[in-house]
Amino acid sequence: MSSPAVTVVAGNPKPASRTLEAARLVAQAVTGSPPTTVIDVIDLGPALLGWGDPAVTEAVRAVAASDLVVVASPTFKATYSGVLKLFLDQFATGDGMAGVTAVPLMLGAGPTHHLAPELLLKPVLVELGAVVPVQGLYLSDRGFAEPDALAPWLGRWGSAITASLAGSHPR
Repeated sequence: MSSPAVTVVAGNPKPASRTLEAARLVAQAVTGSPPTTVIDVIDLGPALLGWGDPAVTEAVRAVAASDLVVVASPTFKATYSGVLKLFLDQFATGDGMAGVTAVPLMLGAGPTHHLAPELLLKPVLVELGAVVPVQGLYLSDRGFAEPDALAPWLGRWGSAITASLAGSHPR
């Protein structure tokens, strides 16, 4: 299999955030290579409030053409960010991410919301047609870059993601 097209989507209202950094780390840890495409959603700005903007359309196209997408958000009020919601609203329901393997990732200050990626972000990705073969990942916004921060999750789910990427998903 050739190298997968890997996209990172970071939905943090702060550009170049820790959320973006964590998503890049997850993508690299899963595939062994840096992401092919990086979308810092906040850079799309007010264009997210409508439909048809060329930059937003291109970002959506890049995600839809990916083999793997890591969709990341900070935890705000126990859920993902509004700016990420605006971006995800640009995808067609049911097939906007058809054939894309997705990893929901959220960062937070403590373990209180550790189920947020699984309960809130994963269902949205599935609704958009993504294949989400593993449990969503919640990381500490202060400890995500520690050398072993991803080890337990990768040990449990890494092979399932690899298998999903090796499988054929209809587009």
